[in-house]
Amino acid sequence: MSSEDSTDRRIRFYGTADFATYWQAGRATEIAERFRPEDPLTRAADVIELHNVQQYVEAGLFPAGYTDAQRAQARARIPAMRSAIARFFTTINETNVGELVAAVDYDFHPDLLELLGRNKAFERCSPDRMLHALNATGVSLGAMLANKKIVQAYDTQLRDVLVSDVRNAEHVVRKYMHNDTRSEIHLPRSFTPVDARELLQGYVDCADANFNYIGLIETAPVSSQTGIDAKLKLGAKRRKDRMTEELFRDNAGISTGCEVGISDTQDDPVKVEIDEAVACFTYSRSWLDQTLDNPSILNNFQHLFEFADRYVLLTLPAYPADLGVFERFLTTTGKTDYHVGAAFHTIDMSSLLQTRLYHHYLTSNDIDLEAVIAWFFEVYLVEEFGALNFSFTPSSSGSSYLQKARHLFAEMESVAMQFTLYVENAELDRDLLAVTSDPVRYKEMPSLLVGKYVYADKGEEIASVLHELFSDQSGLTYISDALNAKSAAQLLIKNEVSYADFAEHQRSIVDHLITLGVLEDTGVRVQIARREQFLILRSLYRAQAASYYHLSSQGRAEVDSMVARGWVTRRESLLSAPEGSYFNYYLNKVEFSNGPELRNKYLHGSQVNADGEVAHFRTYITALRLIVALVIKMNDDFTLSAAEGVPLAGK
Repeated sequence: MSSEDSTDRRIRFYGTADFATYWQAGRATEIAERFRPEDPLTRAADVIELHNVQQYVEAGLFPAGYTDAQRAQARARIPAMRSAIARFFTTINETNVGELVAAVDYDFHPDLLELLGRNKAFERCSPDRMLHALNATGVSLGAMLANKKIVQAYDTQLRDVLVSDVRNAEHVVRKYMHNDTRSEIHLPRSFTPVDARELLQGYVDCADANFNYIGLIETAPVSSQTGIDAKLKLGAKRRKDRMTEELFRDNAGISTGCEVGISDTQDDPVKVEIDEAVACFTYSRSWLDQTLDNPSILNNFQHLFEFADRYVLLTLPAYPADLGVFERFLTTTGKTDYHVGAAFHTIDMSSLLQTRLYHHYLTSNDIDLEAVIAWFFEVYLVEEFGALNFSFTPSSSGSSYLQKARHLFAEMESVAMQFTLYVENAELDRDLLAVTSDPVRYKEMPSLLVGKYVYADKGEEIASVLHELFSDQSGLTYISDALNAKSAAQLLIKNEVSYADFAEHQRSIVDHLITLGVLEDTGVRVQIARREQFLILRSLYRAQAASYYHLSSQGRAEVDSMVARGWVTRRESLLSAPEGSYFNYYLNKVEFSNGPELRNKYLHGSQVNADGEVAHFRTYITALRLIVALVIKMNDDFTLSAAEGVPLAGK
């Protein structure tokens, strides 16, 4: 066994999914070969290292040159290793616990607690003696709360430790609010909701509270179990506002933003320029002047402002594929948060400014955007699809923006319910609409098409395909300083990469993708096997869905093949799952706790009036953007249904 205690010398098993595990496989095998059951084990650090070595052997992680006989011989040592580890930890008792658990490094504290619990040391040692020994070794309260057995064994003692310092509220935040899946937090049974409320309140008032954790308290759902109530959330909001003001008092931050404008001389419909961190969108007045009819106005939102892509999947939601490495792994997000990043904020800002610009431009041409929306429901759907009885009532011209926002949210719910009833009953019965009071569930709004969206299944195979092809964390993104890209797909499309160019450790991944029919080796280069399959996979990664009826016949055949392989499933709804989540984020608290909750606030009359008409105008523009997005999706549903020959009501 190694006599070193340093973490860079000790063997640690990180799991088969962690690349760091493989770097130590050779040394782990060496220790396994030197292990002799008769050699005495006297230090917990040595025993824990043996425990990690045992996991390497159990996982079958051996040097590449190991023969089958050597592998079998190593596996035969597992029972003896397990027995030696158990013998050591079963000797721990009241008198020797302090000595035997001393000098275990921080990274191995979870293993120490696991082995103590597994071998019933918590039952043999009093709370005072064991907790004193663990504290002396540097085991943190957080590490203890991650171990269920010690929390159960020393319930009241750990509860007393937990409530003794308001900074321990961070453990409560991690348990109930933080979207951190690295380790589970177990709170003592004796720790009550009253304890949680008092601890969190003390933390909000604490001078050195963590800004991110204060934000999680602010956006957490109200719950008697967690101690979160409206008063505490308000206190957290005010504290975060003060902390933000203090942060930027002497720090101007980084300039970023978006500009939109109309050019009198520009020929191209739109030009986009990036000036440092500011995106500038310029639109041709000539183009806008030539597209003042109702259909063109709505088309401009879809195509000119790019509210939707070529498959009519909205570009507005926050998609995980758009998150950077820092945003994915190093930001603090709540369990019920809508996870947004810089890309979402950029699109959110630009689309809001585009809507505001277009609203102003149309108004200057005596065109009411709400009247255009009313035309879509009351004229276009009738003339184009024979869809009768839809209605949309524009706001009164003299209304305040507070009144317009309230009215628009109510009308948006109305048209959503109208569409739902139309799909469910093959007609829209106005009398039925009048007696329908169920709240609109945007993610459950039905579609006229069966199996409209394609979603990646939860299997490991499709997950690995998407990761290796498109993720910036794929093992295939870098071959050399001259041959690399942000993703494997980009690398293979933009470069002629031969099989021999890949390093030895990358070839197993390439072989796997070739076996699955995702890549092919022509002998000259490794390339995408089939274009249609690739486009579907890319959509699944980028937008978390693919639109089946926008695919070619070859594309649909690829989807059918993927369904048979268990890679994907098809489901129907008006909005894709991420699109439905986007609407929920902005409008209500059905799914997320950190959203603006605009529908609830405005229809329930609980909006804050401190900012006056400026704030209400922004909400009104946001509501316009949402209902235009809904119109785009409804029009797509009707259009695809007609193209597919699906019978529509009245036809």
